[in-house]
Amino acid sequence: MNTHDYSRRAFLRTGTILALGGMVAPSFGKENKPDIDDLSSTDSELKFDLPPLPYAYEALEPFIDRQTMQLHHDKHHAAYVENLNKAMKEVKKVPVCMESLLARISKYPKVVRNNAGGHYNHSMFWKLMKPNGGGLPSGALAEAISSSFGTFDNFKWVFNETAAKHFGSGWTWLAMRKNKLEIGTTDNQDNPLMDVSDFRGIPILGLDVWEHAYYLKYQ
Repeated sequence: MNTHDYSRRAFLRTGTILALGGMVAPSFGKENKPDIDDLSSTDSELKFDLPPLPYAYEALEPFIDRQTMQLHHDKHHAAYVENLNKAMKEVKKVPVCMESLLARISKYPKVVRNNAGGHYNHSMFWKLMKPNGGGLPSGALAEAISSSFGTFDNFKWVFNETAAKHFGSGWTWLAMRKNKLEIGTTDNQDNPLMDVSDFRGIPILGLDVWEHAYYLKYQ
């Protein structure tokens, strides 16, 4: 294993633990799909805003350091929001919500696809982590994980291995697919809601495996 693989694996282990501790899935068990035919008039504008972090920059230390969180949120995520708003000004038919946009992303320029994915993915990512996270899931989520992966430990192993083996930049997902949980990856800022993705479904958990998510600390 080279240094890059080791650093990514170290980040994945801690990132997955943090995310599982704060997992929020209000629609779990309900495959609520967006109305992809929902378009506004040509003179409307869908405006996106950078959501604040739900905790302090240093709140996830020692696993994710303050500098990484500040750079990741204030620079990378902010850039996706800014570039998405610029790109949407050139779009004639504007969806009424992000989910509708992602569901028909193939109909939009690549600049919209990249930045809409970056905004959606990161907005979800921040909410999936919390200070002093960790522990076992409960309720319907725990039952679904056991049904799909046998044990919670096996789920963590499969998730981490899938993420560590993803080549280049992208995301690793736990998603609801045909009423069953599955693990898969997407390249760059794609996600399972996009009609261009080979891995489709309703995202439950997403882990950022771009280098900017971990490189400053884990090298």
